[in-house]
Amino acid sequence: VQLQACGGGLVQAGGSLRLSCAASGSTFSINAIGWYRQAPGKQRELVADISSGGSTNYADSVKGRFTISRDNSKNTVYLQMNSLKPEDTAVYYCYADIFSTGDRYWGQGTQVTVSS
Repeated sequence: VQLQACGGGLVQAGGSLRLSCAASGSTFSINAIGWYRQAPGKQRELVADISSGGSTNYADSVKGRFTISRDNSKNTVYLQMNSLKPEDTAVYYCYADIFSTGDRYWGQGTQVTVSS
């Protein structure tokens, strides 16, 4: 499975961005898919994920502001980020977990910078 993320950028506080992550390869084998982020000097943290059945999970810090969705016909996961805050500044990484093996694949990071 290969993951290609895009959609990062620079935005002012209160603004919005939408990240996309397109999967290719053995996409039928993908179970959960989602996003982590890593800010400078901090550990990577889970932002949101969505299961193959559509169940979602969010970090407390983004609940009510971020929405994760999944288009299985396009093998793509989206992260709509609204009401962005400077503390959302980080490199965002998408990932996919495989049903049969439990292996986790990572996409390249995309930088999100929120200015105050």
